[in-house]
Amino acid sequence: MKIEVSEKALQWFKDEVGLEQGDSVRFFTQIYGSSPIQEGYALAFTIENDLSDASVQVESDGITFFVNETDLWFFKDYNLYVEYDEKLDEVEYQYKKD
Repeated sequence: MKIEVSEKALQWFKDEVGLEQGDSVRFFTQIYGSSPIQEGYALAFTIENDLSDASVQVESDGITFFVNETDLWFFKDYNLYVEYDEKLDEVEYQYKKD
C-alpha cells in the first residue's frame, strides 16, 4: 500500500486545516460511512503527531501523511490517492489497485 497526496490536496490541508511543516495527518477508518472499497466504512483524518504505529507514510513539503497498522485492512490491495475536489472545495479519496 502507498499514499500519494496531490499538490492541490496538500494546499487544501495547509489552507483549511492550518497544517505546517512538522505536522502529521493520520488517515483512519470510520464505521457507518461509505467508500467504494469497504461497505459500511469510510476514511477520515485527524491531526496526530504520534507516528509510532505508522505502517505506511509519505512526507510532502514537511507534512507527514500516514496510516497505522490497525487500519491497513481497509485498503486491502489498494493504494490511497488524496486529491482535491474543486466543486466541493474538499479533499477526496481515490483508491487504486497496485
